[in-house]
Parts: sequence; structure tokens; C-alpha cells
Amino acid sequence: MANRLFQSVINQMRGAVDKTIGVLDGNFTIIACSELEKIGETFADTALKDDIGNDAVVINDCTVKAIGSNEVGDYYVFVAGNDAMADKYCSILTISLTNIKFYYDEKYDRKNFIKNIILDNILPGDIYLKARELCFDSDVSRSVIFIRLLDDNDVSVFDVVQNLFPDKNKDFVISINETDVALVKEVKNNISSKDIENLASSIADTLSGEFYCHVVIGIGSTVENLRDLAKSFKEAQAALEVGKVFDNDRTIISHDNLGIARLIYQLPTTLCETYLREVFKRGSIESLDRETLFTIQKFFENNLNVSETSRKLFVHRNTLVYRLEKIKKITGLDLREFDHAIIFKIALMVNKYLKANPIKY
Repeated sequence: MANRLFQSVINQMRGAVDKTIGVLDGNFTIIACSELEKIGETFADTALKDDIGNDAVVINDCTVKAIGSNEVGDYYVFVAGNDAMADKYCSILTISLTNIKFYYDEKYDRKNFIKNIILDNILPGDIYLKARELCFDSDVSRSVIFIRLLDDNDVSVFDVVQNLFPDKNKDFVISINETDVALVKEVKNNISSKDIENLASSIADTLSGEFYCHVVIGIGSTVENLRDLAKSFKEAQAALEVGKVFDNDRTIISHDNLGIARLIYQLPTTLCETYLREVFKRGSIESLDRETLFTIQKFFENNLNVSETSRKLFVHRNTLVYRLEKIKKITGLDLREFDHAIIFKIALMVNKYLKANPIKY
């Protein structure tokens, strides 16, 4: 559709411009041109492709400038020649085609439609009207997978994920900003949440193994209609933030598996501070040294089993019992008792939450 749109504009301008004009796609192949026989040819010299921005660049004896779009570098205008008139024509064409492309994307582009939904840029009542206009299946199950790049890297995560999911009618890869990419994935009836986590894991493995990109991925819940995609997107974002606070070693965090961390994340800080004061009446949590906190962590990991914990810590059973008695003396909580252990576990998570000061969505 974009090719026909550009060609229509070029045909209308052909009589007013005394130079060869046209449009290139992201691979520098001519997709629209005032000389129809040139359509399909590819520019040989693309060394300056990455330098194209607001200013025009001369490539193959043509003045070339990028057309503004959702993903920079989708399309380029070219005008034969490198003189002042070619630069002027190129600027005029760029402005015209950018505005036309923007109007086309707003009205007809499905990816832009999905982007507006997840970012809450469209009224709920307009979603199904727009879906019918685009002949878009609105009752298919979908899930949002939110990918965040953590390190500086020249690799485009968007391009990598786009290549992994080329079917643009079912799966939509959306650039949110320089570090964040959202994948809106169609989910079939026989696909479980574990399958989606495995898919996210394969994306992370590809980015790290082949492109050396360190990413974390949040997964929103699977929703049955378009209107709830924004909810799934916010859940995927929240999963990353909650994971950053409570479990920053994990690469894949699903909103459906956050457990009690999700509840704590939603609590007001004043309530959390009150809870900590009630739990640690005798002494603050800061009075526990690093070795003691590590012992507590291992004790919880081994399901409050004294023998197993002492074996994992390579200490005598009596040494561990002594440490647990010391904790009881400081805090008044006996971690060998299930109720006390729950109170202490939640207190540790609440304290971690308060120190992190996370961003809420």
C-alpha cells in the first residue's frame, strides 16, 4: 500500500520537477520513481546510509533524505543530482511524503493502531470501530512481551525481534523508545503461559548469544480482546519493575507469576513502614549483619529445614541453631515457626521494596 501511495505522489509531481525523483525502502531499493523502469533497482553505494538524518546526503550521485516514520530509516526520498536545486526538491518531497505517510499510518497502518491501543492513545469506544475499518480480528487472544535493553549496544533490538517475527498480520513489533520494544504476540488456544515464557527466553538467548545484548523481558497476561491489550502492556512493564526490586537475577519475569511481590509492590509506603515498625519492635532490620541475612536467605530457600540448610552452608547443625536463636533474641521472631517465618519473609521483601523506590505504572 505504501508503495502505491508514494508512486501516486511521484506521478503527480513528475511534471513539476525537472529531475528524476523517487523513494527508496530500508534496503535502498527503488519502490517508486518518476522513471518507472528504474523501480526495483538497488542503490549500490549505501556506505553513508547511517549518516542520513535531518540533513541530506549524496549517494549514487543523488541527494537522499529520510522520510519521517514510526521507525526511522523505513523510507528515503532521492532526487537525481547533488546541486542546490536537487537539495531543495528533496526537502520539499520529504516534507510532503512525511505528512502523507503519517496520515496513512494513522488511518490504515495496523501496527500503529496496536501501538495506539497499548499506549492508551485511542478511546476505548473507538477501538472496535477502527478494528472494523482495518478488517482487524479483534477477538483473538494476544499477550504483550516487553523487552528492555540494559546495556549500550549498537544493535537494533527492534530489527532483531522484527526478523524473528516477520508475520506482520499476526504479530506486531513496536518500538517504544531507544531501549524498549513491545511484541504483541497472537496466542493460540493450545499455548500455555509456560510456552510464552519459553518463547521470551528464546528471544533473550538470541539477543545475548548472537548479538551480545543484555536484556530483561516482562510478560503481560493473555487477553481475549483488543481493549485489554493496554492492560497486558502495563502488566509487562510492571513485571520488569517488580522483578528489578525483588528478583533482579531473573531475565524473564511473567506478571502471572509475581506472587506476593505484586501485592507488596502495590502497597503505600506509609503502610509498609508501619508494618516494619510492628515486626521489628526490639531492633531494626539494619541491626542484622550480612552473615545473618545470608543465613536467613538460605534457611528460606531450604524450606525452613535446619539440617538441609546447615549442609548447604557447610556449618554444623548446632551453629545454625545458635544463629537462629540469635535472630530470635534480636527480633523476637523464631524462624523455625511457620507463622514467624512468614512474617519475617514479608518484612524482608517490604524492606527491599522501600529501599528500591520503584517506578509505578
